[in-house]
Amino acid sequence: MKEQIIERLSRYVKINTQSDPSSETTPSTERQWDLLHLLESELKAMGLETDLDHHGYLFATLEANIETDAPTIGFLAHVDTSPDFNAANVNPQIIDLYDGGVITLGTSGREINPEVFPDILKVKGHTLMTTDGTSLLGADDKAGVVEIMEALQYLIEHPEIKHGRIRVGFTPDEEIGRGPHKFDVERFDAEFAYTMDGSQLGELQFESFNAAEAKITFEGVNVHPGSAKDKMVNALNLAHAFHQALPANEVPEHTEGYEGFFHLMEMNGNVETATAHYIIRDHDSISFENRKQQLIAIQKDINARYYYDPVHLVINDQYRNMAEKITPLQHIIDIPKAVYAELNITPNTEPIRGGTDGSQLSFMGLPTPNLFTGCDNFHGPYEYASIDVMTQAVQVIVGIVQKAAEK
Repeated sequence: MKEQIIERLSRYVKINTQSDPSSETTPSTERQWDLLHLLESELKAMGLETDLDHHGYLFATLEANIETDAPTIGFLAHVDTSPDFNAANVNPQIIDLYDGGVITLGTSGREINPEVFPDILKVKGHTLMTTDGTSLLGADDKAGVVEIMEALQYLIEHPEIKHGRIRVGFTPDEEIGRGPHKFDVERFDAEFAYTMDGSQLGELQFESFNAAEAKITFEGVNVHPGSAKDKMVNALNLAHAFHQALPANEVPEHTEGYEGFFHLMEMNGNVETATAHYIIRDHDSISFENRKQQLIAIQKDINARYYYDPVHLVINDQYRNMAEKITPLQHIIDIPKAVYAELNITPNTEPIRGGTDGSQLSFMGLPTPNLFTGCDNFHGPYEYASIDVMTQAVQVIVGIVQKAAEK
């Protein structure tokens, strides 16, 4: 199976499917269709019924091979790759039996050094796929796509493995936060699903952040600096004052686990006008609401110091903690835990410090935890995939549908 995974992953990562946050179309880029159409043809070649809509959501069905009332289970992965780094001309390289040393990434001058990336020692002895240092790899989430495709192929080739109806979905634009926006839960028609979009071996994630973004505009009063006393209001100073009013340690670089944060994503401007873009994250719903109220309180405090209201604040919720919808359905978590136990995989149920498509899908009526893919260092040239762990992820998918059929 490892050779099949290497061959399939190598083909998929060479297709540039980078999404574009500035686009208003779905998919956000035409190039995502290249992989979607390839997957559609490969699914049809397996003999599966497929359904690709005009928004780039590709669904397929592997029908049950048993007559018992097993649940319909979905498996999801996204085809787009991050817009944060070059995704063109991906040239994957294979490292057999990784020895735990420094990995040189082509002739780029970049390297994966365990002193900088210590988690790579967890896959010592594995077969790895890396970049050549000039692009991202795109294993986020083409590894998940590969694992679903390989699991389908394996189940088709091994009809003795009993399973219920299986739905798979390949979706666009996850990397820009729009993956579920036009996902038709009713058309997908599954009782629950799993996103194959995690990282290290054993991840089983069913808690995520509550998330919002804040966009702030600061209006200054720009007059000649030579006669500015008691007249000028510098918008840049307003933006600085706003930021300084936030708790200094509640930022991504000083938080972990269940700790929430404010993250300044962007700040621009001049004396007359400045803008700031924040994201707000917290696992606890009460703390999350309090964070939004903190921003409103700072806005009011600054505005109260002036004869006009120079600070304009808009807060938009993005997604909520999927645990609210998943934890009441304990069997969705217990099934993969039982499979992990049979495969001697230690489950890691630490919360996602971010969000997946499952965060939104769970509130759309499709409870969707997230499973590991075996990849790490996403969104940049140091990304790598463990082919050994990807093989285990395929076994997990097969195990889940088999275990669910036993119920």
